[in-house]
Amino acid sequence: MSWFMRASRARACDPQPALRSVAKTHIGRVRSVNEDRILDCPESHIWAVADGMGGHSRGDRAATLVVQALASLTADGRPVSAAAVASALSAANDQILALGRSGETCGSTVAGLYVEQGRCTLFWAGDSRIYRLRRGRLQLLSHDHSYVQQLADAGLLTPGQARGHPHANVITRAIGIGPHPNTDHAVCDLAGGDRLLLCSDGLSSMVDDSAIECILKLDPALASEKLVEAALKAGGTDNISLIIVDVDRP
Repeated sequence: MSWFMRASRARACDPQPALRSVAKTHIGRVRSVNEDRILDCPESHIWAVADGMGGHSRGDRAATLVVQALASLTADGRPVSAAAVASALSAANDQILALGRSGETCGSTVAGLYVEQGRCTLFWAGDSRIYRLRRGRLQLLSHDHSYVQQLADAGLLTPGQARGHPHANVITRAIGIGPHPNTDHAVCDLAGGDRLLLCSDGLSSMVDDSAIECILKLDPALASEKLVEAALKAGGTDNISLIIVDVDRP
């Protein structure tokens, strides 16, 4: 199973903004298996990063099921919709739960977005993230589902303390760990020149937001390389995956 999945069918009749993407994944310096999966479908205007949990082939399988379910939405060229994404994630959730019942306890985070009729919808569960760079300023659009984020929200941790917390990898939501996917959703406006970043925590836990902002201003292909290099230089303790999506200026 490839770490990447792509769609090749475009819908020429859709009044969509012009979007381009670059995707990259790296196993990191410590892990023996890459449990991240990427869905990079610029023609169908849907992207996602899934970070599997459960160790070795179990996390691998969970993330693969999430990406396969989302990729199936692009097969016939129909517009991706909220209902379709919800159905795909529910199907993946059921499949991962079935693995758990057979003794393979596992799950997967997901951070994704799709664009339809110029409207960008974000969806996520876990601590994989979605950022937007607009006019040189980085903004985190998703909100981590994690133990340390709960502590930070309660004012008990600063962002720096949260980053180095011993339980920083404990997440509170994921696909396949309960009867429902339990994802969050948000609508994000798009403007020409915007750059969106989806990434697994192998990047965001290694590289702080100020460094991500600086690197993300580079050419997208170079930025993808430099972001991975920065995560590796910081230790590369997890798999590192990212997608950069550019909104062309009119």
